[in-house]
Amino acid sequence: MSTVLLRVNQLSKSYGGRLAVDGVSFQVKHGQAVGLIGPNGAGKSSTVSMICGLLRSDGGSVDLEGQPMAQGQNGAKLTLGLVPQDLALYEDLSAIENLKLFGALYGLKGALLQARCAQALDLVRLADRAKDKPATFSGGMKRRLNIAAALLHQPKLLILDEPTVGVDPQSRNAIFDTLEALKAGGMALIYTSHYMEEVERLADHIVIIDHGRVLADESPADLYRRLPAQAALRAELARPLPPARMAELLAGLRGLPGVGAVREPGRAAGADANANPAGASGPSGAGPVLEIGLAATSHAASVLAWLDAQGCALQHFATAKTNLEDIFLNLTGRSLRD
Repeated sequence: MSTVLLRVNQLSKSYGGRLAVDGVSFQVKHGQAVGLIGPNGAGKSSTVSMICGLLRSDGGSVDLEGQPMAQGQNGAKLTLGLVPQDLALYEDLSAIENLKLFGALYGLKGALLQARCAQALDLVRLADRAKDKPATFSGGMKRRLNIAAALLHQPKLLILDEPTVGVDPQSRNAIFDTLEALKAGGMALIYTSHYMEEVERLADHIVIIDHGRVLADESPADLYRRLPAQAALRAELARPLPPARMAELLAGLRGLPGVGAVREPGRAAGADANANPAGASGPSGAGPVLEIGLAATSHAASVLAWLDAQGCALQHFATAKTNLEDIFLNLTGRSLRD
């Protein structure tokens, strides 16, 4: 069983009178990929800065392989690599010169430094641009070079703070290919994001933060077990329905085997019950859109057959498994990107 690499215990941080991080605790094991997720302003970046010793905490502690992390000179810092949210590159130096500079700061030199730079550039697929300046790179290429700089000293833990902000889909895939290769090689990762789909692809453990507090610290499988529904059916009716008929239809749906929550058409989770009429039209201007939680996708067929038996013609329908966005909504009553 993997041993613990990083222990974060009751970290707190205030800015003026605002408590930004409120008793955050979690741990990372050797070789584990932990997704640290929450909306913008949840306290993710402050937590990462305190873990790295870049920001002094108001309370709590951070231990890396049993050594306390702190500001200033600290041997434990050599165990981790940081990819900050803001790019940290010298635009007028070539890619290889950037890496040689950062490598020198870690005490690397000579043939070893040259080999590490070449290895890092190859890993992030920038070997052919080694002599080009970041000023000529796309945003995604700069992000990949930033990752390369954090890998030169071969850390045991790589922390990435929103590393795909502002990058194109091709660069995002290249970044994830790199991270998956690092994970397969045994490197531990902390990946902060407010994009749930990215964390679902990479993480084998998830910490959800909102308003500076940890709401969940579990494996993806355990998180999904929190939800009353494991799948969803989105059905857009072909025609609007009178309010009384819609109420009758919703009651019938909720009584079907395998059906969990049924969100009323036009109503967001947590919205005022009187904010939208029950027969509100879907985005296409046809009939209402029913959001139906299912215990499994296998129940979708019987629900659709029941709707047909009720004389409800469908304009469109789609099924999907529940995701981390649904979990966040279930925990907080609001969307992750609110």
